[in-house]
Order: sequence, then C-alpha cells, then structure tokens
Amino acid sequence: MQASILKDAGKATIKLVGRFDFNTHREFRSAYEPLIGDASVRSVVVDFSGVDYLDSSALGMLLMLRDKLGGANKEVSLLGVRGNVKQVLDIANFGKLFQIS
Repeated sequence: MQASILKDAGKATIKLVGRFDFNTHREFRSAYEPLIGDASVRSVVVDFSGVDYLDSSALGMLLMLRDKLGGANKEVSLLGVRGNVKQVLDIANFGKLFQIS
C-alpha cells in the first residue's frame, strides 16, 4: 500500500492505494501521526478510492486513527469506499463510527 497526504484549508486527505492490511501498519501510522499535532489540520479524510482489499487489522488501524485524532479534537471520515471494502466496513458497522461516503 502507498499512502500520500494532501493538505488543504484545515483538511488533510490520506490517499491510500493498494492492499490495506497488517503489512502496511507502519506506513499508515507514519502517514497520520504528524497530523495529530498539526494545529492547522482540523479534519482528516481517508480516501479509499484506490484500495481494493482490507482485513481486520486495517479495521483496528482505523479505530486507532479515530481514537488518536479524536483525542486531538479532529474529525475523521472515510471517502471513496466501494466494493469489497464497503462490504467489510458495513459488516463491521463502521458507518456508526465514521462518516462514510
């Protein structure tokens, strides 16, 4: 998986491309950790439009992201969710935890 960050007007977008699984936890964490203390960022969007697979460890990483950013009073939402990724998030009831579009 590749993760890239785009910041614009108080919003940071983490664009993910590839498989989002246990093997990518370091890359994902290194993408979002600088955003926690960044006062110019008020919300974070995780863009899944380039992700075709995620596993249960990815769900855990999303929960950790939500907890860490929530502790810094930053909102988190998920964007571009489709196909198998949408099915997994729906089964896990992530729609109750995140704004998903």
